[in-house]
Amino acid sequence: MQHLSAIKGKEIVPGLYGRFVHGETMTLSFVDIQQGAQLPEHSHPHEQITYLIEGELEMVIGGEKMLLTPGMVHVIPSNVPHSAVALTFVRVLDAFSPVREDYRV
Repeated sequence: MQHLSAIKGKEIVPGLYGRFVHGETMTLSFVDIQQGAQLPEHSHPHEQITYLIEGELEMVIGGEKMLLTPGMVHVIPSNVPHSAVALTFVRVLDAFSPVREDYRV
């Protein structure tokens, strides 16, 4: 057990900073995104569930543009291309399965 503030973070891309908790079969990701930061289109074999805690995040998931606002949740199936732009400062909680080995600090 540990406090989230004690977990060493990692910059994913410029303006996106995450703290990660890894279990045996999943990764939980706490991410702060600076206003204007962009996550380029990408895909990965992991299923992803994104929950927006704070701010406004414009996403394109599988070619469909959508606006995520606080309280919204979205499931991104594995290998589906997606991208994002933070319209404001954004705080999200992402869950990935299987474990995101590339997010180990």
